[in-house]
Amino acid sequence: MKEQQLIAKRIKDLCWEADISYYSLSYRSAVPITTLMHILDCSTKNPGIFTIMKICNGFGITLIDFFDTEELRGIEQEPE
Repeated sequence: MKEQQLIAKRIKDLCWEADISYYSLSYRSAVPITTLMHILDCSTKNPGIFTIMKICNGFGITLIDFFDTEELRGIEQEPE
Protein backbone atom coordinates (compact mmCIF):
# COMPACT_ATOMS: atom_id res chain seq x y z
CA MET A 1 0.00 0.00 0.00
CA LYS A 2 1.36 3.43 -0.92
CA GLU A 3 2.10 6.07 1.70
CA GLN A 4 -0.81 8.31 0.72
CA GLN A 5 -3.17 5.33 0.96
CA LEU A 6 -1.87 4.56 4.44
CA ILE A 7 -2.39 8.15 5.56
CA ALA A 8 -5.92 8.17 4.10
CA LYS A 9 -6.71 4.88 5.82
CA ARG A 10 -5.41 6.21 9.13
CA ILE A 11 -7.63 9.30 8.90
CA LYS A 12 -10.65 7.18 7.96
CA ASP A 13 -9.96 4.78 10.85
CA LEU A 14 -9.60 7.65 13.32
CA CYS A 15 -12.88 9.18 12.11
CA TRP A 16 -14.59 5.83 12.58
CA GLU A 17 -13.07 5.34 16.05
CA ALA A 18 -14.04 8.87 17.14
CA ASP A 19 -17.44 8.58 15.41
CA ILE A 20 -17.01 11.87 13.58
CA SER A 21 -17.74 12.77 9.99
CA TYR A 22 -15.22 14.14 7.55
CA TYR A 23 -17.09 17.44 7.66
CA SER A 24 -16.76 17.54 11.44
CA LEU A 25 -13.05 16.77 11.20
CA SER A 26 -12.66 19.50 8.61
CA TYR A 27 -14.30 22.00 10.95
CA ARG A 28 -12.37 20.88 14.05
CA SER A 29 -9.03 20.91 12.25
CA ALA A 30 -9.56 24.05 10.13
CA VAL A 31 -8.58 22.02 7.06
CA PRO A 32 -10.88 22.79 4.12
CA ILE A 33 -13.17 19.89 3.28
CA THR A 34 -11.84 19.83 -0.29
CA THR A 35 -8.28 19.42 1.00
CA LEU A 36 -9.36 16.66 3.36
CA MET A 37 -11.28 14.85 0.62
CA HIS A 38 -8.28 15.05 -1.75
CA ILE A 39 -6.16 13.42 0.96
CA LEU A 40 -8.78 10.73 1.53
CA ASP A 41 -9.19 9.90 -2.17
CA CYS A 42 -5.39 9.94 -2.60
CA SER A 43 -5.42 12.60 -5.29
CA THR A 44 -3.06 14.55 -3.02
CA LYS A 45 0.15 12.58 -3.38
CA ASN A 46 2.05 14.18 -0.52
CA PRO A 47 -0.01 16.00 2.10
CA GLY A 48 2.10 18.52 4.00
CA ILE A 49 3.17 17.92 7.55
CA PHE A 50 1.37 21.08 8.70
CA THR A 51 -1.88 19.80 7.19
CA ILE A 52 -1.41 16.45 8.95
CA MET A 53 -0.64 18.35 12.17
CA LYS A 54 -3.89 20.32 11.83
CA ILE A 55 -5.79 17.07 11.25
CA CYS A 56 -4.17 15.64 14.38
CA ASN A 57 -5.31 18.72 16.30
CA GLY A 58 -8.83 18.05 15.04
CA PHE A 59 -8.64 14.56 16.53
CA GLY A 60 -6.95 15.81 19.71
CA ILE A 61 -3.89 13.63 19.14
CA THR A 62 -0.21 14.23 18.49
CA LEU A 63 1.72 13.54 15.32
CA ILE A 64 3.41 10.69 17.17
CA ASP A 65 0.00 9.18 17.95
CA PHE A 66 -1.04 9.55 14.31
CA PHE A 67 2.02 7.81 12.90
CA ASP A 68 2.34 5.20 15.65
CA THR A 69 0.71 2.31 13.82
CA GLU A 70 2.22 -0.88 12.50
CA GLU A 71 1.57 0.10 8.89
CA LEU A 72 2.93 3.63 9.16
CA ARG A 73 6.01 2.56 11.15
CA GLY A 74 6.87 0.31 8.20
CA ILE A 75 7.20 3.21 5.74
CA GLU A 76 10.79 3.58 4.67
CA GLN A 77 12.36 6.95 4.14
CA GLU A 78 13.41 7.71 0.61
CA PRO A 79 17.13 8.35 0.20
CA GLU A 80 18.07 11.96 -0.42
